[in-house]
Amino acid sequence: MEELVKVNQETTRRIKVETKVKRQLDYIKRNYILYLLIAPAVILTLIFKYIPIYGATIAFKDFSPIRGINGSEWVGLKHFTSFLTSPNFMEILMNTIKLSSFELLIGFPIPIILALMLNQLRKSSVKKNIQLVLYAPHFVSVVVISGMVFLFLTPVGPINALLGMFSDKPISFMSDPDYFRTIYIWSGVWQGAGWASIVYVAALANVDPQLHEAATLDGASLLQRIWYIDLPTLKPVMAVLFILAAGGIMGIGFEKAYLLQTPMNSPSSEIIATYVYKRGLLAGDYSFATAVGLFNAVVNVILLVFVNQVVKKLNEGEGLV
Repeated sequence: MEELVKVNQETTRRIKVETKVKRQLDYIKRNYILYLLIAPAVILTLIFKYIPIYGATIAFKDFSPIRGINGSEWVGLKHFTSFLTSPNFMEILMNTIKLSSFELLIGFPIPIILALMLNQLRKSSVKKNIQLVLYAPHFVSVVVISGMVFLFLTPVGPINALLGMFSDKPISFMSDPDYFRTIYIWSGVWQGAGWASIVYVAALANVDPQLHEAATLDGASLLQRIWYIDLPTLKPVMAVLFILAAGGIMGIGFEKAYLLQTPMNSPSSEIIATYVYKRGLLAGDYSFATAVGLFNAVVNVILLVFVNQVVKKLNEGEGLV
């Protein structure tokens, strides 16, 4: 009797699975055009994102370009241990975390403030001109931005010329490690804040003007209207963008940090990305550089999960990702 019941249960389960698969196949057949549309994106993602993951195995090997990935000797966690026990490990890690964290904390709210300010402009022509000025730096090359920073901050540059009114001694900004983070972060804010505010400006465009009119009739001040009408509208967008920004907190850009780096400011400017470049491409230590990059990616994933959980709690258990 028990065997008969088990057979019936197994038959029922199989029928349910077959029915579900059949429904899915029928759905795909009916909507095959949609799947054809996303096929190129899926294929490109597989080719350029997933297949290269196999190359991460060289982090566990003594990779030799002559022997190839499969022919290289397996060494396990040797390169990870070497990096974690290296004398400059904590310095590089803390430089990366500090630079990324300060950039997030300072750079994240500024586009929101810009969007709120732009939203208060009622004259369309003035608003467009201001937006053009704010968006323009985004299209300037990082190399050009870095060159401008060096020109402005050299001991004979315009900044020191202004400071010369108060002091006879010029400041060597690019040679002092104490100034590097400030220079990096604020030059990034100048370049990207205007462009980043586009999403928030678009979200504020959906706010019903009648809400502001009603609040004004009720005696609400400008700050009260921003706090109770505009910010709640931006809250979902802010949460999603904050998760994305925090998820890449360890993936700080290599180009700008490397271009602004000098031998004198390296105690503050040497981050994981520049370290990987120097050890991997310049020194040819591919396995060690891959191990460092893989360590960086794992930390990124952990931070992403952590931030997502925090945002879920702040949004009363309603996760956004």
